[in-house]
Amino acid sequence: MKMIKPITNWLEIHASSPAYTGWVLAGIAVCFFGAAINTMAGWLYAISGVSFALLGIAAFLPPRSLNGLSVTRRPIPPVSAGDDLILELEIRNQTKQPVSLLQVADILPFVLGKPVQQGIESIASQESYRWVYDQPTQHRGVYRWHNVELGTGAPLGLFWSRRQHHCEATAIVYPTVLPLTTCPLVDEIGQAESNRSEYRGKPLQTSTSGLVRSLRPYRLGDPTRLIHWRTSARYGELRVRELEMVTSGQEIIIALDSAGSWEAENFEQAVIAAASLYFYAQRQQLQVQLFTSATGLVQGDRSVLETLAATRYHEDASKLELRHPLIWLTQNPLGLSQLPQGSRWVLWQDIQSATEQVMVNRDYPGMIIEKEQALRSQLQKPLDS
Repeated sequence: MKMIKPITNWLEIHASSPAYTGWVLAGIAVCFFGAAINTMAGWLYAISGVSFALLGIAAFLPPRSLNGLSVTRRPIPPVSAGDDLILELEIRNQTKQPVSLLQVADILPFVLGKPVQQGIESIASQESYRWVYDQPTQHRGVYRWHNVELGTGAPLGLFWSRRQHHCEATAIVYPTVLPLTTCPLVDEIGQAESNRSEYRGKPLQTSTSGLVRSLRPYRLGDPTRLIHWRTSARYGELRVRELEMVTSGQEIIIALDSAGSWEAENFEQAVIAAASLYFYAQRQQLQVQLFTSATGLVQGDRSVLETLAATRYHEDASKLELRHPLIWLTQNPLGLSQLPQGSRWVLWQDIQSATEQVMVNRDYPGMIIEKEQALRSQLQKPLDS
């Protein structure tokens, strides 16, 4: 059987291979032909001849039906882990004859799922068939695959033929973002940086200069120089230019120690924590960036999510300039004492073995994540000093 399977696959892809019914008919035809030789009966020759003719036609028509078909794939919208990918293929019949009884199979990577198949009853000449299906996801990642197979046994079903079409696909599954309502890891950094900026005489919350972000209704206390008079006249009410706030000094880096050694489960939790901390810091109007060893510093919602979807541990180490406070996500406690002033840390390690190593570092408060507890609740609890 191990020798027959590769031969069958080669025949199906390059020509056509007999189906079960084809083997049965071929056996019957050989028997009738042998009986005809022994008895010299004309009707036995006729039956065996018709049978062989049917086998020849059945072997020729399926490959011919697959010629002139093209497959195109629409871009796959990214989703978060646990949501369904929406995949869309278009099979077009470029021949002058209708094509019927097709089977299309999208050859997914094994980590995403088994190949998905769909039967197509008929595609008229110069028409196309649109196939849309949902594929569940469980884990974050960037998934790529290349082949779509079209197969048919029409019209007699005695032979089966299939053709592979190169059809690039890239599906991005973002990590889960936890809806944090509070997070001392970010809040305390933001408060500390804000206090230092105010001490230097540069309040961070003034927004009387900068780039125009949007227009909003006038509120009591807004400077009159920010009123946009032309828009106010159009709407019949005062409209104020809302400017980008100057937040110099209020910069945070969410740094994922992707160059270090991790347990797989711990690293997946760290990726989720990094995404959740990043978007929480954004909601607090802080300038936040993400760092991984493979990409360096990254900023922007989509770039951050794509980076976290693709990141792996044991990446090549990339040097991080320690100029701004970090939130260092790691499984290695040895580097915690080298963090810049005002930084925080999140450590994934057995709490009994980790406490002795990190408790001496009182200048850098942080937290130790325990596997038995929910990650969201742990990110919202007060820091360990």
